[in-house]
Order: sequence, then structure tokens, then C-alpha cells
Amino acid sequence: MDPVLEELEFLALSTNRVDVLRLLAAEPHTRRELGSETGASQPTLGRILQDFEERNWIARTAAGYEATATGRLVADGMSEFYELMETEQKLRELVEWLPTAELTFDLRALRSATITVPSQTRPGAPVGRIVDLVRDAEQVTVLSHAFNDRMLEAVTEWVAAGGEFEAVFSADAIEPVRNDAALADLLGRLADAESANLRVYDGPVPLAVTLTDSVVSLLLRDDNGRLQAAVDTDSPEVTDWARDVYGRYRGDSRPLTSEMLD
Repeated sequence: MDPVLEELEFLALSTNRVDVLRLLAAEPHTRRELGSETGASQPTLGRILQDFEERNWIARTAAGYEATATGRLVADGMSEFYELMETEQKLRELVEWLPTAELTFDLRALRSATITVPSQTRPGAPVGRIVDLVRDAEQVTVLSHAFNDRMLEAVTEWVAAGGEFEAVFSADAIEPVRNDAALADLLGRLADAESANLRVYDGPVPLAVTLTDSVVSLLLRDDNGRLQAAVDTDSPEVTDWARDVYGRYRGDSRPLTSEMLD
């Protein structure tokens, strides 16, 4: 077996090993303190500490035990790998719907993201999540390839109450609205609002992004247009990405007016 994989297996097969190394990388601990914080028995700790000393990951000090430079290196690597796998597990069921070609940020930025999926009792839960974020926001920015009646109604009401709204929609999203009198009326009112700035992008828009203040939300749909999830995060990295990608599409867009909906 690859010796590196052997060491990974050595750590991965014991939560206590990972916890002890992490604690010693942070600061020195006595054996009693390690037992108290990990819940491991003293015989178990004895074996762990001996294994770590043999690998030169830890050293004995007057304060007990502490991680060496290489021990801290391993501890940092395990923490990073843990976070990576935690993010992967969160996104595993969504990855086929993620517009990954457009997501130029590190996906680890989604580690703490909130994921909302439809259920039998709440089929509209993803849109409901974004509507709730809109109602609590001061400023909303949208880049999208589709309209949702519930979202459009909520934004129109929110703008009428004084909210500032800016959006770029794909031209393909406008045509279905023309054929729905209720949606056309809502979008027309939104386009005419003084605090709203709506624009049209003539090419394809492979994203549905909503920026509510500093929270970015992605609406994910399958190939048939069915809504599968909403992913939202306040990660600064994702917020910067959303503002940048919106600016790029906006730069090549044209104003949307209520006359275009006639």
C-alpha cells in the first residue's frame, strides 16, 4: 500500500487520533486534559501518544504534549481535507445542476451554505427561501434566465414599498411573460418603478443568481426546467463573484421597458 495512504488510513480510522492531533496543534495539553476534551480512555490515549511520538508528530514538554512542526502540518492538512469532504457531501446531490462553468470561485466557499430543496409538503421551498431573503433586504440584484410568478410578485410588492431592485434577464425569459397577462402586468409595473432598473441580455444566461444585500442565492434547475434547490451563502468570495458576473452580463445588456411586453 502507498505509505501516504497508509498514514491517511491511520488517522481516518480513529476520530480520537484526529482530535488529539488537532488539540495538540492548537496548544500544549496534558494527558488528563486530552482525556477530558476527547472522552478517550487513558489506555487509548497512551497508544495514540506513543504512535504520534514514533512519527515525530508530537513532543513531550513541561506542559505535557505539543505538536511538532510536522505534526501541525498534518493537523492542518486533515482539517482542510475534512472541510473539503464536508463541502463535497453537501453538494453531492446538487452537482449535476450546478452551472460549474460559470462558478469561478472555490467551491469550498459553499461549505456553510444553506441548501433548500422541494418536498412533498413544500414544493416551492427553494423560491420561498429567496422570497424571505428579499423581504428582509434593502437592495436586490438578479441575473436570471427565467421568471417565477411567486418571486416576481414578491419583488414587485417589495419595490412598491421602497426597495431598490436591479436585474438582467435573458431575452428568452421575456417571451413567456408576454403570453401571460398577469405576469406581463407585474413585470410592466416593475419596469416602470423608479427604484427598479431592468435590463435584457440577448444571449443565453446559464444562471439564476439573486443578491440580497450581501447574501448570494443560486436557484438550480434540471434540464427540464424543474426547480431542484436553492443554495444561499454570505461568503465574501461568492458575493464578489456574483457582483462581478452580474456586471459582465449587465455590460452587454439593454434596458427593458414596459412597451416590450405589449
